[in-house]
Amino acid sequence: MENSLILRPAKPSDLATLRRWDEQPHIVASDPNDDWQWETELLRSPDWREQLIAELDGRPIGFLEIIDPAREDEHYWGDIEAGYRAIDIWIGEADLLGRGYGTRMMAMALERCFASPEVQKILVDPISSNHRAHRFYERCGFRFLERRQFGLDDCHVYQLERASWQASAKTS
Repeated sequence: MENSLILRPAKPSDLATLRRWDEQPHIVASDPNDDWQWETELLRSPDWREQLIAELDGRPIGFLEIIDPAREDEHYWGDIEAGYRAIDIWIGEADLLGRGYGTRMMAMALERCFASPEVQKILVDPISSNHRAHRFYERCGFRFLERRQFGLDDCHVYQLERASWQASAKTS
């Protein structure tokens, strides 16, 4: 029987878990220069962002953020047209890496993003040296677009278009 995996809104009571995950070597390696400012951000709920905790049978195992990059306040993605979403995703618990939970989380995130008819493309930006993440996104249907510098981070930008996602969903 498949374990129950849900996504729920992140809340201030998740602060200790998120801080602990931020110190895990696999998280540091994938996101070395970001300060998520959890103390502040968990108290905010802008309409252009969802911060979600993945729970497996009630146990928090990962984090997922979905943003509208055209509307987010820091303009991380620069000037970008409407119709996009950007996703950050990770498994916080190292003992659960490589067990398919990230794939399930991503499938739920894609379903959530493409439920809005205006969303046509989804972006992700793993660190260039994170080859495991590149393979993960490619397996999820994302296509490499470009190498790009975001602050101190050298990243690979990947994109998934609605039509590609719909075509792969029909063959699954």
